[in-house]
Amino acid sequence: MTGFPVVRMRRLRQNPTIRGMLTEVTLESRHLILPIFVCPGEGECRPIPSFPGVSHWSVDMLPKIAGPAIRNGVKAFLLFGLPTYKDEDGTSAFDKGQPVQRALEFLRKNYPDAVLIADTCMCEYTSHGHCGHLSSDGSVDNDATLELLSKVALSQAAAGAHVIAPSDMMDGRVAAIRSALDGEGFSGVGVMSYAAKHASAFYGPFRDAAGSAPSFGDRRGYQLPSANPREILRDALMDVDEGADILIVKPAVPYLDIAAKLRARTDLPMAGYVVSGEYMLLHSAISAGALERARGLIEYHTAVRRAGCDLVITYFATELAELLGRAGGAAEK
Repeated sequence: MTGFPVVRMRRLRQNPTIRGMLTEVTLESRHLILPIFVCPGEGECRPIPSFPGVSHWSVDMLPKIAGPAIRNGVKAFLLFGLPTYKDEDGTSAFDKGQPVQRALEFLRKNYPDAVLIADTCMCEYTSHGHCGHLSSDGSVDNDATLELLSKVALSQAAAGAHVIAPSDMMDGRVAAIRSALDGEGFSGVGVMSYAAKHASAFYGPFRDAAGSAPSFGDRRGYQLPSANPREILRDALMDVDEGADILIVKPAVPYLDIAAKLRARTDLPMAGYVVSGEYMLLHSAISAGALERARGLIEYHTAVRRAGCDLVITYFATELAELLGRAGGAAEK
């Protein structure tokens, strides 16, 4: 291969127009999904102390967060809910009067072009904070939980969800939810599976926001072990076989290697979830003056796209979309 001085790679970099023309991967507002925490009540916009810049929103206040996102080109929302009650089996998760179901109805009516994604899990709704029905020994009963998750998915679909996003990490959940949806006439509702959700230290602020920290033990028995890439890929690809439409890798940047390996094994669309701990790393670095806000946020989220993710779930979605709009609608990788 001919090298320097015949080949001068800088010829493709020095002119900004040429750089833009040759951009291989872009980050655009259409790639972004904004998570929203919906709470009971009216007139509620409660900042979350451990999660600066993120709030709990009552249904009537959703235009305050959804409106700016949509105006900047973000048209997909991932909904989490704080219920009015909790019990052993998390039955409020499939109660049509709870915040997520009410939010789905509200957003579907007021923002018909938005894509509504419902997080489907039990941890926010159970009195013990685990992601399903507990056996007598305190472990999560996988198969009994599948029945509960199917009820939740049906409730969310009936309320207006375009996509169901199971995050519980039970074996067989995608097949169970797909079967339940199809059986009740919701064959057009997609399943966006948390296919590679790791037992991570990066979820702290989220658990404060969702009130979902387990009251005992941890979730290592069902979430994925970060040191086992072969096991992670095997687990994620089972969701492909069970009928998932989109896969999620969570957290995003700490697991870019998993995203890249998964991309090499499947053509399904993928999303990377920039989780609450990652948000706080960026927020803290920016607040300390150690990271330039605009460039830092764009570069960090672009890494998720570069690893092979089609979509990026991020609490920075609206700000990123605004920044990208100022930059001309897309950012270089």
